[in-house]
Amino acid sequence: MPPQSTYFDGAHHFRIDHQIINAVAGNQYQILNVREDLIVRLNPIPDASHTRDRKTSPPDSACFPGTREGVIREITTWADTAAVVIYTPTPHIYWLHGFAGCGKSAVSLNIADIFEASGRLLASYFFFRNAGDRSTMKRFAVTLASQLASALPATVPYIEAALRADSGLLNASIARQLERLVYKPFQTVMEGKTALPFIIVVDGLDECEDRRGVEEFIDHILDFFAENPFIPLRFFIASRVEQHIRARLQVDGVRLGDLDSHSPRRDIQRFLKTSFETAARRDRVIRAYVRARGPWPTEEDMNTLCKHIGGSFVLASTMFKYIVQPATGEGPMTPMDRLPLALEMDGLDGLYSQTLARSQHFPHFRNIISTVALLKTPLPIVGIASLLKIEAFEVIGVLLNLQAIIHVPGTDEQGEVTLCHTSLRDFLTTERRSGSLFVPPSFHVCLSCYWFGTIFAETRGLPGVWNHRTGRRNWDNHWRSFLKSDACDFVNDIEQFKNGQPLFVDRLPYHAFLCSTFFFTLFLRKFRSLGDNSYLLTECTKQLALAAECPDHRIRLWLEKELDYVLDGRVISATQFTEHTYKRIQHDLPRAAAAIHVNFPGILERVSTASGTEEEYVMDL
Repeated sequence: MPPQSTYFDGAHHFRIDHQIINAVAGNQYQILNVREDLIVRLNPIPDASHTRDRKTSPPDSACFPGTREGVIREITTWADTAAVVIYTPTPHIYWLHGFAGCGKSAVSLNIADIFEASGRLLASYFFFRNAGDRSTMKRFAVTLASQLASALPATVPYIEAALRADSGLLNASIARQLERLVYKPFQTVMEGKTALPFIIVVDGLDECEDRRGVEEFIDHILDFFAENPFIPLRFFIASRVEQHIRARLQVDGVRLGDLDSHSPRRDIQRFLKTSFETAARRDRVIRAYVRARGPWPTEEDMNTLCKHIGGSFVLASTMFKYIVQPATGEGPMTPMDRLPLALEMDGLDGLYSQTLARSQHFPHFRNIISTVALLKTPLPIVGIASLLKIEAFEVIGVLLNLQAIIHVPGTDEQGEVTLCHTSLRDFLTTERRSGSLFVPPSFHVCLSCYWFGTIFAETRGLPGVWNHRTGRRNWDNHWRSFLKSDACDFVNDIEQFKNGQPLFVDRLPYHAFLCSTFFFTLFLRKFRSLGDNSYLLTECTKQLALAAECPDHRIRLWLEKELDYVLDGRVISATQFTEHTYKRIQHDLPRAAAAIHVNFPGILERVSTASGTEEEYVMDL
């Protein structure tokens, strides 16, 4: 046990009892302050748990009342097994798997709610692709630890002690962080106690983009439970059947649950029946139709719709939204008109295509949809408009017709635009499925360029999420996403980007973006396995010259500003290039210097008298 004086020096009349710390008085510390300080130090992800605002932090999935009762009963029975029986051991891990859209996240939310109500939920974490750190393992362990500290305050001293004992723990491996910040504190507090198991809910493990981190996490929990078979702790994990997950979880010691095997037809029918009845009470057009023609949808319509939907809850929910959405000037059809159209659609892909087609004729449609699909940091309506240099009303015009598949906030300034389900991103980024609606990975270059421009923008009057640090981070993230894409055709993609970029009068010229980004890429190990440094070197110097020749005040800001490059360590790289390449560099560097002297006098002189303390990176050319 860590020395008590470290935490309770000067405190009196306190006790640890049933996982609740009761402390009164203390001239230095109070437990509440200790816990708050710990949370600040851990820096957890605030919108990763089951209590997040699901409208702004997807997935927005919840079990409809009276549905999924069978699978939930099966999971709670597993979790309520109090002890490991010698001849029939109860696995510590339950893996619920199923196809996209079958309702896994809704079940996870329900399980978290149930065990939170009974006081046995330690933590919950909902991964979501393209959602910043929520789509990686980077802050997974610290987020679980912060929730553990709130659920079992008695663990706070042990988490604090672990951080003091290992100053590098917050940058350690996922296995080490989980061991020191979650498992050991819980184990110490529960030692000698008899209790029903506590639960940690992990949803959407397949949404985590850090495959190696996922594998390390699974391997570690399997080893931990093998070494500690009597610990009162359970992990409930939900995901699609991805090979790197199945290969590790389809083993002894894991309870397997196939959500597809729990026939959802009756649950989907119940959801649709109740939802259509609610819509009829709210919609005057439907009410008038029912008075004139009788019940709608008819029993035959409902049976056909359920058969068409199959077992996909996300398809049922999205199709219902599509049918009953309000008419607009571009789409004046009534719900009764849309129902037969919905029955002709080819599953989710057909529904997505049909819905997106409603806004396809609007200006900027492709850029807006591509931005919403690929953004690493979701933005409000005004944020998307500012990033794309268009008006907010133009973004709204595109999105209003798409509310069946995209969450559109009620105001322009607050709330983020997010996808209703990750399957929409899968559809848009898979060319054989989306066809002309395909969002290519090369659009990450455009987003990287847009974010780069925000580094040099005035933040006054821009959305609250806007700051220069956000710009740097997203510039880097989107550029790396482009480089990591299997479909990356570097030279061709960059040339197409250049050909398609107008010189906006109110945006930093893209030449500055290309120059900085190409220079940065020279030092990335990832790129050195992709392409030819000759192209980068010649383009870097060429874009520097073109940028310097632009009489734009933002170019001065760019030339003067120090950019933080996140490099892959010290780089020593050798390359060979032709005499033509050498001549191009020799031509463009003096050209750039001359333009800087003319357009931005004084800059080169200041650079030449720098302090000399800058870190040096070497390329042996």
